[in-house]
Amino acid sequence: MTRHATAAEAGAILRPTDTLGIPLGPGQPSALLHALGDRDDWVSLTVFGALLVDLYQVFLHRGVRYLSGFYGPAERFLVDAGARVEFIPSDFRRFTRIAEQLRPRVVATAAAPPDPQGWCSLSLHAGATVDAIHAAGTDPERVLIVETHPGFPRTAGLFPDHPHRVHVDDVDLLVEGDRPPFVLADPDPTEVERAIAGHVRPFVRDGATLQTGIGGIPSTVMRLLAAGDGGDYGVHSEMFTTGLMELHRAGKVTNRHKGIFEGFSVTTFAAGTEELYRWLDGNDDVRFLPVDVVNSPEVIARNRNMVTLNGALAVDLWGQVVADTIGERQFSGIGGHEDFVSVSGLGLDDRSIVCLPSSSVVDGGRVGRIVPRLPEGWIVTTPRHQVDLVITEQGVAHLRGRTVRERAAALAEIAHPDLRDELREQAARLR
Repeated sequence: MTRHATAAEAGAILRPTDTLGIPLGPGQPSALLHALGDRDDWVSLTVFGALLVDLYQVFLHRGVRYLSGFYGPAERFLVDAGARVEFIPSDFRRFTRIAEQLRPRVVATAAAPPDPQGWCSLSLHAGATVDAIHAAGTDPERVLIVETHPGFPRTAGLFPDHPHRVHVDDVDLLVEGDRPPFVLADPDPTEVERAIAGHVRPFVRDGATLQTGIGGIPSTVMRLLAAGDGGDYGVHSEMFTTGLMELHRAGKVTNRHKGIFEGFSVTTFAAGTEELYRWLDGNDDVRFLPVDVVNSPEVIARNRNMVTLNGALAVDLWGQVVADTIGERQFSGIGGHEDFVSVSGLGLDDRSIVCLPSSSVVDGGRVGRIVPRLPEGWIVTTPRHQVDLVITEQGVAHLRGRTVRERAAALAEIAHPDLRDELREQAARLR
């Protein structure tokens, strides 16, 4: 039977030695997590989640261990502060099985307030925790906590298999939270981001099905598409962004030519501005499905004219992509990077685009992001044989179907001009 509770009362349900599962980012119950930080009796609390959207004091307690599948600024801060934060290497769609394997006693999620029939939309996040939420709600030995806030939009799934909601009858504790959804700003693009977006634009044909990652480059590309002459696009994207909303609003998205899930855009989570969240509320043009559906390469490949757009931290002359680590330091996570990049080559009309600036300035010196070879300790996110197009502000490197030497030469040409000659020499030596 559902019991209404404050965040503090819900937090008191957890034992000093316990396990807790929370969703990635925008699905996190922030009021509950802050309430857990008010306790100081933790002996061995293990939390499984990803991409924290706030600094929660609970993770600084010596009795708390946090297992993360994706780092953001909060995780990086906690690591530097000495917290027990550990990374689980996995792509996003495998989080579903990991959550099933870990089987936390308590599962907590954010959601929209109940409708008149008692249904709580899972709002901004389907991700990898849908099965865990329903399993905890029907298991008398486990606890399901649902935290609501009117700022969370009511979003839809796809009936009958993926309804994207939970009924209050399956909820053990229903918390009326005081924390609105996390807002991800959409800043003005830099000159480098504008240049990269300009190189991307010719590869997006009318009727293409689009996937975009997070960041200034995808947002700038969406603005170009929204303002341009093309259209008739579809959307099949792990993340739904403010930029994709703008593309919808410009009348450029029809979802008529996708080949699967036609008639609506598909995603597994959304993060962006308050305006995006208001637009999503009650909007059936966007459907939220579990990540093991959205990010399945077999499902992605069923889309026609698929164009995927993702970022990277570095690319070497072999075409190996580093997207989640800086040296041996975990920076972000694997997410759906390889799943969406790998679709290239499954159809001649499909294009996979990896974008990054050609260089960065570190401690006053210019550091290339196109490198001769990955230094010892660097970790490959996506292997070379998956990569199609690499784009910097300097131009486009076509890798698909080219030899090792040809790929290296193409990558050298899109490096920063100050670093290009050395890379050309390195490329010429490859056998």
